[in-house]
Amino acid sequence: MARKSGAGGLRQRMLFQAKGMGPDEYGNPIPSDVFATVFEDYAELVPRLGGESVMASRLQGIQPYTARVRSSPNTRQVTTAWRLVDARNDKRVFNIKAISDPDQKNQYLEMLIVDGEPS
Repeated sequence: MARKSGAGGLRQRMLFQAKGMGPDEYGNPIPSDVFATVFEDYAELVPRLGGESVMASRLQGIQPYTARVRSSPNTRQVTTAWRLVDARNDKRVFNIKAISDPDQKNQYLEMLIVDGEPS
């Protein structure tokens, strides 16, 4: 069951970014590797148990969070191909792993996001 939370818990200002489209040499639109901010919204970040992964023969710390956002037309278009960026600290970039509607009432969406992974 979803945890009851009001709007007061949504304290983190987040930028929702998606990869843009760019033209190829013939002018046809193709996906680019550059992320662009689509919209900005507030979220509640709940830390989960962190861990370490081995990348390039080195340990790298990863910190998963659950991001709770209000359900809106903007947040319902977000997919796992998007990413979140902390609006107050643009060095904190979160990859979206999963998106769910925990209470099945379409009031809030919960996103499993990970800090410390490459995009």
